[in-house]
Amino acid sequence: MNNEILVNITPQETRVAILEQGITQELHIERTSGRGIVGNIYSGRVSRVLPGMQSAFIDIGLDRAAFLHVADIWSLYQSEATNIKPIEKLLHEGSNILVQVVKDAIGTKGARLSTQISLAGRLLVYLPQESHIGISQRIENDGERELLREKLQQLLPEEEKGGYIIRTMAETADDKDLCSDLEYLHKLWHDIQQKSTSISAPSLLYQDLDLSHRVLRDLVDEDTARILVDSRENYQRLVNFSQYFMPYITDRISVYTGDRPLFDLYSVEEEIEKSLARRVDLKSGGYLIIDQTEALTTMDVNTGGFIGIRNFADTILKTNLEAAQVIARQLRLRNLGGIIICDFIDMDSEEHRNAVLTEFNKALSKDRVRVNVSGFSMLGLVEMTRKRTRESLAQVLCEMCPSCHGRGEIRTAQTICYEILRELLRESRQFEANEFRILASQPVIDLFLDEESQSLAQLEDFIAKPIRLQVEESYTQEQYDVILM
Repeated sequence: MNNEILVNITPQETRVAILEQGITQELHIERTSGRGIVGNIYSGRVSRVLPGMQSAFIDIGLDRAAFLHVADIWSLYQSEATNIKPIEKLLHEGSNILVQVVKDAIGTKGARLSTQISLAGRLLVYLPQESHIGISQRIENDGERELLREKLQQLLPEEEKGGYIIRTMAETADDKDLCSDLEYLHKLWHDIQQKSTSISAPSLLYQDLDLSHRVLRDLVDEDTARILVDSRENYQRLVNFSQYFMPYITDRISVYTGDRPLFDLYSVEEEIEKSLARRVDLKSGGYLIIDQTEALTTMDVNTGGFIGIRNFADTILKTNLEAAQVIARQLRLRNLGGIIICDFIDMDSEEHRNAVLTEFNKALSKDRVRVNVSGFSMLGLVEMTRKRTRESLAQVLCEMCPSCHGRGEIRTAQTICYEILRELLRESRQFEANEFRILASQPVIDLFLDEESQSLAQLEDFIAKPIRLQVEESYTQEQYDVILM
C-alpha cells in the first residue's frame, strides 16, 4: 500500500488529492455553492419535447432545464426493445417523470438525464428496474466473477426483482458486508419511491454523498495506505461512515493537526498551479503544450532543450516515452475529457512507435475513467477519447479572460491605434463636432504620442478638428471610446 488520499475541507469547498508514490495524480474539487448533481434523483416535469432531436427538456427545479435523449428513456421502452417508439409517443409536455442525473451541466449544456435509476453502495450498484447481475470489468478472472455472482444470488431474497452490478470492492467482501449493502440500498430505494408519490414535481428525491464521503466509497482500494483529513469534525463523520459501511478501512483514516496547510506540506498547491499552465516541462528538457478547446484537447510534444547523447532517433524516442507518461498523468490531474489528440514527435521507426504506444497504454491503465486509444493515425497523431464525467480542473478554477474572451491573445496596441483612426474618420463624416476625444488604455495612448503621432496629426489636419487623448486606467488594451465634444 503506497497510495495516499488527502482531504482538505473548508466551509466553502472540499478538495481531495490522490497521491501515488508521493506524486499527485488526481484532484477533485467540490464547492458548497456549486456542488455537482451527478447521481441525484429527481421527480421532473417534461417542459418541452423535440421530435427533430429525439430529445426532451426536463424541469428538475434547477435554473436550467436538463436534457433527456430517447436512448436514455430505458424504463419506458425496454419491454418493446424491438419496436422503439419515437420520443413524442413516450413523453408529453407537463407529465411527470422519475429521472437521475448522469452528467453535470458543462458550459452552456444542461445536465444529462436518464430514466434508468442506479444506486451506488460500497460493494454493489442497485438497478431496481433491471433483473440481471453484472460484474465490474476490473475483476478479470472468470472463475472469480462466477463465484461472486453465485454468492450474491444466494443472498438475495426470493422476492427480489432488481438487478445489481458487483463492484471491484466486493472481490474480498464477506457475506455480512454484502448483506449490509443490500439492506442499505433497498431502504434507500424504498424511501425514494415513497417521496416520489408524496412530493410534487419538480423536486429532489435523493442527493448523492458529498465528495469527502464519496472518496471512501469510490476511491479507497487495497493500495490506499492512508486517508488524511485536516478537519476534526469531518474526520469524525468519515470515521462514523466507514464504521457502518467499511469498518476495515477505519484505521486508515487519520486527522492532520499540523500548523502547515496539508496541501502545502505535500506540494499539492504547487501541482494545482502547474496544472493550469499551458506548458508542462519534462525532466529530459522537452515540454508539452496543452490546448483545451470546446471540441477537443491537443497535446503537442517538443524536444525543447533535450539534445540526447546517442543519435536523433533515440533522442526522439526518449522524449516521447517520457511524454506518454506525463500526458496520462495530466489527463487525470486536469480531468480532461472528450476527444484528445496527442502530437508526439515524428518517428520513422515502427518499432519506436509501438514502444511509445505500449508505454502510453500502460500509463493510461491506471486511469479510473474509461479511455479509448485509436493508435497512430496516417498523420502520425495518436487519437483517443476519455469519458467526460465532470468539468475539467480549468473549468472549475478559471473563467474566460475579459481581455481576449478565450482567444488566448489580444490585438496589438498598433492595431487598436489604426482602428481608432478609421473610427475617427468615420465619425467625422457622419457627425458635426467641435472636438474629438480618444479614451483608451495607456499602451495605446503612448503609441499615439510616440510612433503614431504623425498619423494622428495628419488625420487632425484632414478632418480639420482637434483630437485630444485621455488615458483610461480601467480599459484593457482592446477597449477604446471616441467621444464627440
